[in-house]
Order: sequence, then structure tokens, then C-alpha cells
Amino acid sequence: MKTVDNLKIGESAEVSAVHGEGTSLRRRLLDMGITPNTKITMIRSAPLGDPIELNVRGYSLTVRRSDAALIEVK
Repeated sequence: MKTVDNLKIGESAEVSAVHGEGTSLRRRLLDMGITPNTKITMIRSAPLGDPIELNVRGYSLTVRRSDAALIEVK
């Protein structure tokens, strides 16, 4: 299973699932536009690797690496 936290800078992928069923974090990710079949591009990573910046639906979104691990991509 490949997740967003494994993407390299500049790499794009399509969301296949958002895990963390029953959590407010999953709902928050979905509300921010991270839904299945959405294209995500890794823009940059902080010097220590956390957080990471993503391009989602034309806007920049910064998430913790642990949160990005819940987003499965293909």
C-alpha cells in the first residue's frame, strides 16, 4: 500500500482511500478535499521531514506526515 507520506517531492498520485474510519481526522481530511480519485502532488517537506506540503485541487495544503500516512494513493 502506497501512501502520501511515501511520495517524493514533485511526484503526483491519485487518492484511492482515506483511512482512519470513525475518526475526526478522517472527516477533516475529506472536508479539505482529499477524496478518492483526487490528484495530489507533493510540493515540499520541512527540513526535518514533518510537516509536508501538498497541492490538492489547485491549493496548497500542509499536513503532518502521520496524517499523510492515512491517505492511500495509486
